Amino acid sequence: MSTATSVPLTDYLKTSYRPDREYIDGELLERNVGEWEHSDLQTAIAAYLRQRRNELGIQVVVEQRVQVKPTRFRIPDVTVLVGPRPAGGIVTDPPFLCIEILSPEDRIREMRERVDDYLNFGVRYVWVIDPVIRRASIYSGQGVREVHDGVFSTESPNIVVRLADLE
Repeated sequence: MSTATSVPLTDYLKTSYRPDREYIDGELLERNVGEWEHSDLQTAIAAYLRQRRNELGIQVVVEQRVQVKPTRFRIPDVTVLVGPRPAGGIVTDPPFLCIEILSPEDRIREMRERVDDYLNFGVRYVWVIDPVIRRASIYSGQGVREVHDGVFSTESPNIVVRLADLE
């Protein structure tokens, strides 16, 4: 379960945390760091997408700070941007895709809040993946779609990831 500590925004922006922490309206939140299944899938997805970055015109990074509101910073497990990399050290324009891989300690309410932050910010797609049962949900402006076949996709650019290809 995540814990919160009050910190001024200026302190958050000039401090490096190990592991990095999210900042939500004045509260510094510890993130649930993944165990083997989480970390393995995060690495596999990021590597798979990174190999295709030139053909898809995307940038792929892991655990990158994304400023979803003036006082809210999220850190997706994998962030996909369309076009060139951002000029600053923090992503301040909506990413194309944010991928969250569930950890055993993640709570539904907290994950829903995170997904809502991304969608309200303008992120086109959010994938939430359970690495143990290999099922997921794809959130977009059109709603949510449950994935049971292990195939995740987006449109414009057309990104297709098959979990079977990552093993």
